[in-house]
Amino acid sequence: MTEMPITSRDNPLFKRLKKLGESARARREAQMTLLDGEHLLAAYLDAGGRPHTLVRAISFDAGRFEQWAARCPGARAIVLPDALFDELAPVSTPTGLLGEAAWLDPAARDATPLVIVLDDIQDPGNLGSMLRTGAAAGATLAVLSKGCHDPWSPKALRGGQGAQFVLPIARGVEVPAWCAQFEGQSLALALAEDRSVFSSSLSGPLAFIVGNEGAGLSDEVRAAATATVQIPMPGKMESLNASAALAIAVFEAVRQRLAAGRA
Repeated sequence: MTEMPITSRDNPLFKRLKKLGESARARREAQMTLLDGEHLLAAYLDAGGRPHTLVRAISFDAGRFEQWAARCPGARAIVLPDALFDELAPVSTPTGLLGEAAWLDPAARDATPLVIVLDDIQDPGNLGSMLRTGAAAGATLAVLSKGCHDPWSPKALRGGQGAQFVLPIARGVEVPAWCAQFEGQSLALALAEDRSVFSSSLSGPLAFIVGNEGAGLSDEVRAAATATVQIPMPGKMESLNASAALAIAVFEAVRQRLAAGRA
């Protein structure tokens, strides 16, 4: 393995990597992103991806980096001073390893539709966590509205822990129009509704709709859903985090499907 050292911020490759980390537009135009750390890199390889570039901080163990390079034949290897690497890293405590990688387009699961519909989820950590929940539950699709954060940003990837590599994602969707054509129940999770998610039949084709962390669901999206349902909360709290609410609802669907032999 031959490493290429980069020591200047003016290096064209460094500039490109920095743009991929910071700009949704740059990622969209290149259909590329940055993978932060060994876990994401391993998940990407397991999903059949092949990184274009591997980047290590000079303080990252060279022998361990060689092992990763051996698993990524054809990828160029870059080494950066720690200060430059820290400028690329999406976290305050850098892992020392990054991969430049193309977006993946996972194949849809052949299963009864279980869709997570995310409306204007703007926090990258929450978005990634919701995608991770969907992937863990065997969701067949994630539908993201135009107001959602970029699912391929480094921070969303970190929150998703590899979910983006295995869960099909439809981006920039008009949620009401999507609900109108969906052949199944579309259930909006909302507060102060009479119908509980636990008393709903969830074993057929199903989509759960979750709204923005602060504003919740718009009236238009609520009206487009088949029904709105709530998660009963006997404790003294007004609401749940949107990611937690989705997890409860999705895994109630999993429970019902397992009981019906349809998971």
